[in-house]
Amino acid sequence: MNISNNISSIQTSQTLLNTTANNVANVNTDGFVPNSTIATNDQSGSVTPQTRQADNTGSEKSQTDLSREIPNEMVAQRSTEANVVAIKAQDDVMGTLLDIKA
Repeated sequence: MNISNNISSIQTSQTLLNTTANNVANVNTDGFVPNSTIATNDQSGSVTPQTRQADNTGSEKSQTDLSREIPNEMVAQRSTEANVVAIKAQDDVMGTLLDIKA
């Protein structure tokens, strides 16, 4: 069992939340071009965030789309919750294994 993949997923979710929070905070900023973050997996199963600026449409108003940002926040929250549950389960299993006496 390896919790490092769960931890990297939680860190990626935090990056997604930070990106989304910045986009929402600038929803009324004229000319603001939002960023987007996606999660990618490497061969070991670790999750890493990749953040990039969205394509600029040339609009004078903020290009933040709240119908995209709010679901992103919910996905990041649920992902973090699932990973915390997985870490707790792994901790319980390891604790049980260590408590077994020969």
